Amino acid sequence: MPLQAISAPSSGTTSDKLLVMLHGWGANAQDVAGLAPYLNLSGYQMCFPDAPFPHPMSPGGRMWYNFPTNYDFQRPYDFEAQADLHTSRQQLIAWLQSLASTTGIPLEKTVLGGFSQGGAMTLDVGPRLPLAGMLVLSGYCHGPLIKPKTLCPLLLIHGRQDLVVPPSKAHEAKSALTEQGWTVNFQMFDMGHEISIDAMHQVGQFCKALG
Repeated sequence: MPLQAISAPSSGTTSDKLLVMLHGWGANAQDVAGLAPYLNLSGYQMCFPDAPFPHPMSPGGRMWYNFPTNYDFQRPYDFEAQADLHTSRQQLIAWLQSLASTTGIPLEKTVLGGFSQGGAMTLDVGPRLPLAGMLVLSGYCHGPLIKPKTLCPLLLIHGRQDLVVPPSKAHEAKSALTEQGWTVNFQMFDMGHEISIDAMHQVGQFCKALG
């Protein structure tokens, strides 16, 4: 089943680039679509997909995959063994590959990003595709990184006071990415598990710098 998504038109007269943002666990596309006016990305179309699965505790919320009970990111867990992760991965890749037919913008001009669990999905799916860039906000690696198809620019942002996804998970992600040869723009902000105004500014600057 194809993913359902919210689209935001470009704020400019022409748009030859695309930003796709993935929401976190228990949120939905509306959550990240609210960022669009603040990013002010002239020349970018934007798409915000809903994850495939309903969240078990949050009415209207969605998830890319579930967490084990009382999961706190402190202990190892094999997310790769979960069927819901495999389903989300397959559906997200197929949806991303189909976007060029509806937007007219190829993957090579597409930036993929996500918040929290959406950031984890970005690190999972992004390296499998020839993207223009990737951005990860308050995210983490939910498994070993695969060998990337292309080494595109990558922005990694995390809050120093994040009480949901520990800052150590961002440092682990940066180390794993650097070992693979990625050039990571890594920035820590004085914020919790959120997307602050400063973080949104950095996202906007990152996308604009891609040309």
